[in-house]
Amino acid sequence: MRYVLYQRDYCHLCDQALAVMAEARAPDFDSVWVDDDEALEVRYGTRVPVLRDQQDGRELDWPFDATAVRQFLAGTTPPL
Repeated sequence: MRYVLYQRDYCHLCDQALAVMAEARAPDFDSVWVDDDEALEVRYGTRVPVLRDQQDGRELDWPFDATAVRQFLAGTTPPL
């Protein structure tokens, strides 16, 4: 999959991110739980949820809304 959503177990923000992804009508994406991998825990532990484009390496950190997700998927930078 091109897109990956990095998450944690029992993460209410991750649940919210999933709802935002659905609202944005995001294409299929993989979910990766950082709790299962020490290197991912170090990289994403305090940042999750994070949406990553595996093709170009861009990342969208929480908080994000449906507009930011659509812009990210289109390859444009969301506003701050």
